Amino acid sequence: MKLSTGKKITILVILLLLVDQTVKFAVKLNMNLYESIPVFGNWFFIHFIENPGAAFGMQLGGTWGKLLLSLIRIAAIALISWYMHRLIKQQSAPTGVLVGGALILAGAIGNMIDSAFYGMIFSESTPYAAATLFPEGGGYAPFLHGKVVDMLYFPIINSTWPEWLPGIGGREFTFFSPVFNIADSYITIAVFYILLFQHKFFMGKK
Repeated sequence: MKLSTGKKITILVILLLLVDQTVKFAVKLNMNLYESIPVFGNWFFIHFIENPGAAFGMQLGGTWGKLLLSLIRIAAIALISWYMHRLIKQQSAPTGVLVGGALILAGAIGNMIDSAFYGMIFSESTPYAAATLFPEGGGYAPFLHGKVVDMLYFPIINSTWPEWLPGIGGREFTFFSPVFNIADSYITIAVFYILLFQHKFFMGKK
């Protein structure tokens, strides 16, 4: 039985979500907050933090800021889903554009799941204990106020600024200090891929 393009993209999004959520569940249930596990020397760590804001550790402060960010995510998911459905129906987009769109959609949904549901189903992670699933007395936050689980950390260069630089000379710096997750990676990879290899499709559309 031959699957339609729409079903193939749907299956791809589901598989990507399973990978993202499996890793997040494993980290949340087995690691203490701020715990680090070296993977590749001093260049790559599984470093568990929770992000109440946007991608790559960026934050939008306060309860209302968190709610606004969640609503923006929902609107973005709806818009991307509508656009993907339109491209598939028109049969006008190359496979690369559809795969890139699937990556972006999976990344947006993956972080939205954390934000919407993790506060309801997990206990609070602390530096002294891992979280539990479905704790007695409920989770740590209401609907749409959960924290996004981040764990991928690549401090590729740890050094100090030259002494002669005004204001920052002698200070330590880390090249690429953000901690992010697999869903963030989906979005970043897809955006770069589309800009580099699929831009002609979008430039050719009115």
